[in-house]
Amino acid sequence: MIDDVRDHWYWRPGWRQGRSFYTWHITFRYASALAALHSSYDSLLSSLPELTPVPRQWLHLTLQGVGYTDKLSSDDLSPIVDATRHRLESFAPFSVTVGPAVVDVESLQLPVRPANELRRLRVTLRDAIEEIWGEDSLPVSPDLDPHISLGYWNQSAPAEPLRKRLTEFGDKSTQLYINEVSLIDLNRDHLCYQWTPYVTITLGRTHD
Repeated sequence: MIDDVRDHWYWRPGWRQGRSFYTWHITFRYASALAALHSSYDSLLSSLPELTPVPRQWLHLTLQGVGYTDKLSSDDLSPIVDATRHRLESFAPFSVTVGPAVVDVESLQLPVRPANELRRLRVTLRDAIEEIWGEDSLPVSPDLDPHISLGYWNQSAPAEPLRKRLTEFGDKSTQLYINEVSLIDLNRDHLCYQWTPYVTITLGRTHD
């Protein structure tokens, strides 16, 4: 269990103002159950000055980075998309449980479980990139711990008082059906992850 939270919004290596990144995310554009769960935490999110809440439309689950947009063209991305689409033809949609919220070191987040299918999905995305660009092409990424962030800490603070505030809201969770992934153009200039969709691929035999 962590003792302190820390500011999430420092610039990671490679990032800078005005730069964006192509990445595979699940973006929940039609997930009404997630919207309701998010709303149930509204009063908590607005009461924590240490937290920058994530607006409903920007809720996401990060899967796999691809590369910075100023380094990649549509010609670079097209074979990656084709390889991914082919591999996902045999990847069946699946259900997960989202929540209850926990205090993590850089965010207030909703764990997503079970993690095994999401990890297998990420391996599939990585395999498609590797197929086209080679083994050394994959961005360095930590192991996938699937979650959806409700907000990001904007300063250092003791974690225990934040956990106590969270317990007042009880154990809230919901079920989600995962049936698509999106390649997005992601930007973080405004203390919020915002994006433009590039392509969305439906899991299984039927595609968008």
